[in-house]
Amino acid sequence: MHQRAYEGQCAAEEKRHTSPGAPVRNPKMTLVALALGTFAIGTGEFGSNGVIQLFASDLDVSVPVATYAVTAYAFGVVIGSPAITLLAARVNRRTLLLGLIVLFLVGNGLSALAPNIALLVLFRFIAGSVQGAFFGAGAVVAAYVYGPGKGGRAFATVMGGLTIATVAGSPLATVVGQNAGWRVMYWSVVAVGLLAGAALVTWLPHTDELGGTSVTNELGALRRINVWLMIIVAALGISSIFAVYTFIGPFVTDAARRDASLIPIALAVFGLGMAAGNYLGGRLADRYESHGLVWGYGGVLVFLVVIGSAGSNLAVLLPCLFGVGATMMAAIPTIQVRLTGFAPDAPTLMGALNLAALNLANSLGAIGGAAALDAGWGTLSTVWAGFVLTTAGLVLYVVTVARVKPSPVPGSRLGDSAQPTIQEEIEIRPGPA
Repeated sequence: MHQRAYEGQCAAEEKRHTSPGAPVRNPKMTLVALALGTFAIGTGEFGSNGVIQLFASDLDVSVPVATYAVTAYAFGVVIGSPAITLLAARVNRRTLLLGLIVLFLVGNGLSALAPNIALLVLFRFIAGSVQGAFFGAGAVVAAYVYGPGKGGRAFATVMGGLTIATVAGSPLATVVGQNAGWRVMYWSVVAVGLLAGAALVTWLPHTDELGGTSVTNELGALRRINVWLMIIVAALGISSIFAVYTFIGPFVTDAARRDASLIPIALAVFGLGMAAGNYLGGRLADRYESHGLVWGYGGVLVFLVVIGSAGSNLAVLLPCLFGVGATMMAAIPTIQVRLTGFAPDAPTLMGALNLAALNLANSLGAIGGAAALDAGWGTLSTVWAGFVLTTAGLVLYVVTVARVKPSPVPGSRLGDSAQPTIQEEIEIRPGPA
């Protein structure tokens, strides 16, 4: 998915931070460490959705109120990602990544200790503020490790940790929460974060070539209306995925009236759909300018209608969960490619804003779903909130920026129709003999 989506960002970063002869002691382990970091972050983010009912009961609040913790995490990314990216612009990427993993550990450790919902909301905000900045800094380091011309592959490797988190990390975290308690789930996330931190300390390269740079040019991109339109399109459209994912637990237990032990299975099915959408979305974004977004949003709307109408039947619910994950993820690479294309001179900030938009979608989906539940419209009513938001995003895109031509990204291959295969050999910058 991220092969093309972040190509512009990585191409710009590798021009600024790489030199052909710089050795890395163990490049493969550096990439593993970065992927482990994104896996830990993704597990902490998505794992919270699977234990909403548990901490709602323990903290004596309703499920709609408990979703504020999920919303707070999303706002942490929306506010924290661009802020940290700009404030830490001149900080060496190694130093920044290590600082971010420490903040991640603090946020999740405090979440495990939260005595009430108000403090849990605060601590989830702290944990969320790490995400976008970590992914952006990870792109810089990965591009440096791979060397010039392989920035897209580098970031795709790092982001593999997030895909694994949706397929395996989140369901496993939910199982831990169900059997040992939601607080233990957060301590498990801390344990994975400690492992990632140790790997980062050991394998991140020490070099001045990973030093920070000025963001003056990137800030100039904020004056471009098409950038903001794409951010709004992303925030509105993708919100439906979270109007579903956030409430998978209630869908299984309350709507389908099945045992809570099936929740991890439902989460895994959704994650598998997302993984399938990654592959399809990358190819659509590479071949077509807008089809990936239009087809993806349109497909999601169809599956939402089916869930809202017949989702109380588990045999209908599970395939539709797969479908929502797959069709929405098929749209996301097109959003990312177009956003980078509208601001080719601001790659780092666009990467942060992109993640901010996706997590604003997380917040909108959770808020919309909670409002539908509060109104007494039933457990499956959350999908109708997502339907309205995604429809608004699709309409906005079609009538505004769908036909606008992005600027070419210097140094990238966005215009190249060649799509590397899974079997293609990946050349990594060698370490010293």
